[in-house]
Amino acid sequence: MSTLHLVPDDLQRLYRVKEWRNAAGVLATACPGEWQDILDVLRGFRLLRSEVVVGGGNRSLISRRIDGAFYARGWIEKDFATAFIVDDATIQSPTHAVDCFRGGVALEVEWNNKDPFFDRDLNNFRLLFDLRAIQVGVIITRATELQDIFRAEGKGTSYGAATTHHEKLWPKLEGGGGGGCPVLTFAITPALYVDDGDAAVTSAKAAQAQRRAEARRKGITEEED
Repeated sequence: MSTLHLVPDDLQRLYRVKEWRNAAGVLATACPGEWQDILDVLRGFRLLRSEVVVGGGNRSLISRRIDGAFYARGWIEKDFATAFIVDDATIQSPTHAVDCFRGGVALEVEWNNKDPFFDRDLNNFRLLFDLRAIQVGVIITRATELQDIFRAEGKGTSYGAATTHHEKLWPKLEGGGGGGCPVLTFAITPALYVDDGDAAVTSAKAAQAQRRAEARRKGITEEED
């Protein structure tokens, strides 16, 4: 039986939501504080035109803003040191860092990455769940329907079909990519889009130029999120 009914109606109108192995039920009952954080952050999020037009860099403004909302609530970026012991041999089993972690909940933000990153995230959730390091995984991504907005803003080619959107994620989820780990996914829809005006676009471009200049001084290569 699905537990998606535990996701409030207002959020289901703003996001495309899907679960694997009753993830909403696990969050609501076993991780109520983290669940409330997720609900509050998602309710407070809006997709700003200025951030869409400006685009990414090392990590997009959109991803940074979502991450930052969780960090302000005490979540952290978490890198797990994992290994197996067989007889007297210790076998390292490295995982990648989780964007946001708290209380047994691992949360990834995949706004505009290459779609194999979904495989990476789900496999990471599977391994961490099997090792009892997490209880549930959450992925925040974008809905495929946003492509019409991107085209209208002249950004259609920046958000290709082979990048991270829900139509790439859901088949991987339903195919068992996360193994036994409960996984809940939210895809940002056009209902969240806000045109914050040309002045905001100009300001965002200036901030991006400054950030890139600082990155160049530090020798950091900028990549799309």
